[in-house]
Amino acid sequence: MAEQIPLDEKARAADLRAELEQDDSTEEIAPDIAYKRLAIVNVVYFGEPGAGDREWVLIDTGIPGMAGAVKRAARKRFGENSRPAAIIMTHGHFDHVGALKTLADEWDAPIYAHLLEQPYLDGRSGYPPPDPTVGGGLMSLTSPMFPPTPIDVGNRLRILSESGEVPEMPGWRWIHTPGHTPGHVSLWRENDRALIVGDAFITTNQESAYAVIVQKPEMHGPPMYYTPDWPSAGDSVRALAELQPELVVTGHGRAMQGEEMRRALHDLADNFEQIAMPEEGRYVHEAAQADASGTTYVPQK
Repeated sequence: MAEQIPLDEKARAADLRAELEQDDSTEEIAPDIAYKRLAIVNVVYFGEPGAGDREWVLIDTGIPGMAGAVKRAARKRFGENSRPAAIIMTHGHFDHVGALKTLADEWDAPIYAHLLEQPYLDGRSGYPPPDPTVGGGLMSLTSPMFPPTPIDVGNRLRILSESGEVPEMPGWRWIHTPGHTPGHVSLWRENDRALIVGDAFITTNQESAYAVIVQKPEMHGPPMYYTPDWPSAGDSVRALAELQPELVVTGHGRAMQGEEMRRALHDLADNFEQIAMPEEGRYVHEAAQADASGTTYVPQK
């Protein structure tokens, strides 16, 4: 496997003051886009500072135990009693849905996800098991210890419209970017070429606990240990690269922008099999399969 693609610090979309201060701030990267790193994962806030009640949107919700941090950052950005109009899920892995039920219940907010992600968010199906043999880092090795049971937020779950419109996010559309999960989606705004990609690709070496801590910027494919369909994952990266984004916000790693970011993304897209895929592993030669009912087939180890 080829080396991952380094990114220069100048490609960062903003500074890290919010992260370094360890306060309740978010890192604003556009007038109406901010994100906050919560341990190993990012959550994204759409809406301008001071947005009123039901006039902003949360994208993903972080790991378990982070509901308080998500709410404090929301209060600081939008106001003391300001609740989101919706919660949009890029996918349902544990590190993205950890605070989902708590937040949706407290805010009385609808949750939107792709049809093929529904069974992992209404308790009907679990994802294929992670593969600890790929990637070589501590995050990969400990992946079998991650929570395996799907959450059930079916009472609040809504399915994203086939029109591609994103609820409560005018000017945005969702793009089906499967591979990391069957119903994974990315969010795209054409007028400023802003892209919220979840884990379709990421900007840190998520397999390495050290890299997760220091957040050294690198262009990577989706986390190896949690990706059960590599052909689809490669197709998704290539589709996103074709958009020529100016700004990308990933589920793991720092937001990135500009020409260097695009070059790295195209390099990843053009050489996905050599750069992003492990040479061997449970899902390398045969992908897991799923339909609207959930996981239907998992290759043997």
